[in-house]
Amino acid sequence: MARRLEMIFTNAVGRRSTISVDNAREDITQQDVQVAMDAVVSGGIFTTSGGDIVAIDSARIVATEVTDIAVE
Repeated sequence: MARRLEMIFTNAVGRRSTISVDNAREDITQQDVQVAMDAVVSGGIFTTSGGDIVAIDSARIVATEVTDIAVE
């Protein structure tokens, strides 16, 4: 099962912006995510079409299961 971490932020004009990380660890904790998101906001390292990322909105893990179907 593929796992993706989605970290959702608010930018300077109040719109939501998502940073996704593929292959998130199974043992990732709330603390791990909080530290990463705090670093993104305080570091000012990302900008969006609506300006810099200025606040944390939310985070989630998205798990996707893919099942191949044999066809002939």
